[in-house]
Amino acid sequence: MSIWPMTFGIACCAIEMMGVGMARFDMARFGFEVFRPSPRQADLLIVAGTVNKKIAPVVKRLYEQMPAPRYVMALGNCAISGGPFAIEGQYNVITGVDNIIPVDVYVPGCPPRPEALLEGLFAIQKKMTGRRWWPEPQGGQL
Repeated sequence: MSIWPMTFGIACCAIEMMGVGMARFDMARFGFEVFRPSPRQADLLIVAGTVNKKIAPVVKRLYEQMPAPRYVMALGNCAISGGPFAIEGQYNVITGVDNIIPVDVYVPGCPPRPEALLEGLFAIQKKMTGRRWWPEPQGGQL
């Protein structure tokens, strides 16, 4: 089963996300095809970076434009909890994209390694199909 991700790279986690699409990690070999440029062509939204109040309506609109079934991955600490920018008194940072749209998989890290993103994609794949299409890693690591 192929997953067509749409990226919403806002900050430094997007650099690691681009690395997963390149030759060294080659996510396409696992069925995670090239990043889609439009929400209407995607079934997975990867939010990577700090979501602030100004960009929050855009994230919600992109999610609503995706066809069902749709899945969301929060990539990196900023997308999960606001990261270091969600300090006390910060009025503009959303403390987690799950306050705007439902999130299916969380991939922590600052930024997460490409291997962690692949594991997150495997978790989405398992959630979609009920089984993992790639063998479990040896020793709990990819």
